[in-house]
Amino acid sequence: MQYYKINSNDTKELFEKIGCDTTGSLIMSKKTNLNLLYIKDIHVGAANILKQDALSIGADFAVPMGTIIAREKYVDGVLIGSDKHFEILSKKELAQPFGLKQLAKDLSSFTNTKKFKTKIMGIINANDDSFYQDSRFTGSNAILKIEQMISDGANIIDIGGVSSRPGSQTVSVDEELSRIKPICDEIKDKKLYKTVDFSIDSYEPQVIEYALKSGFKIVNDITGLFNDEVARLTSKYDATVVIMHMQGTPKDMQEDPTYDDVMCEVDSFFKERIEKAKSFGIKDIILDVGIGFGKTLEHNLTLLKNMEHFRHFGYEVLIGASRKSLIDKIVPSATCDRLAGTLAIHLNSIKKGASIVRVHDVKEHYQAIKLEESIDTLIV
Repeated sequence: MQYYKINSNDTKELFEKIGCDTTGSLIMSKKTNLNLLYIKDIHVGAANILKQDALSIGADFAVPMGTIIAREKYVDGVLIGSDKHFEILSKKELAQPFGLKQLAKDLSSFTNTKKFKTKIMGIINANDDSFYQDSRFTGSNAILKIEQMISDGANIIDIGGVSSRPGSQTVSVDEELSRIKPICDEIKDKKLYKTVDFSIDSYEPQVIEYALKSGFKIVNDITGLFNDEVARLTSKYDATVVIMHMQGTPKDMQEDPTYDDVMCEVDSFFKERIEKAKSFGIKDIILDVGIGFGKTLEHNLTLLKNMEHFRHFGYEVLIGASRKSLIDKIVPSATCDRLAGTLAIHLNSIKKGASIVRVHDVKEHYQAIKLEESIDTLIV
């Protein structure tokens, strides 16, 4: 007899490979993924009930000392269990008081998460003040770069006419439109939108509508649908919206970003803006936590570490950390030397559930992602 420890992203296929039947493989696969759910401010009565119910099925709920004697009225805890445990608890807690009924309804969203194919979004900046100089293009030069990105493996091209780097100044709508208009016109004339999807990086309705009329399919809104008119246009053209979280504005967002709990606040923001998108009839949504947009290094790292959490909404998650300054805060470097750090962040984020990477370096990401996928898709 011989044995070795393995890692597998698809345990159902693994069990089927060794000869288990399909039903058994599905049941066992639910037992292989361990979940840790941080629960804040849970009523001590609910905590004790959840602790006992979890233990009764082989799961657990980590709580502070003194919870059993109700030392504090509200406590924090960590629910520990497999997908199967969460499935059982999602039914078991429906009859319990102290808010556990709502928890029961939400638990399944953390296990029944849809998988999406990884996509690369290439960045084209039609302005002269974006933080990374090599991403700045105008007119025919932009089209040449777009065609190169397509050849290198891009699935989406994101085009913007205004910098959103920290401290950047706004420009007039007319100026922004004049920057992206020649690129949009060539994309439309050459029918490039039939080759890849194009995204407009803007929150100005006039700019967005011009792009959508030119064949663009995605609205990348750093304000997260703050403007009702952007929501209306997105719905009118049956486009996909990228809802990004940002605290403040590009001009002031990095002055003193403060959160009580960045995970909870970003999650609440997404919940609110998803409901708004749905109310306007928007069907396709992508979520972006907004790395570097009103966040300290610790905020950014917390969001990156727990990226998988945001999959519970059931939508694609976008990560955009390409060549950003948080890399320098860990390993000081010049802007042009941040590629390795970018790849590390993006590959890690893909493992944690992100399916779209917004990048300056398409070719390098395509190679890295393909190698990672080749390793991960091997059953044993």
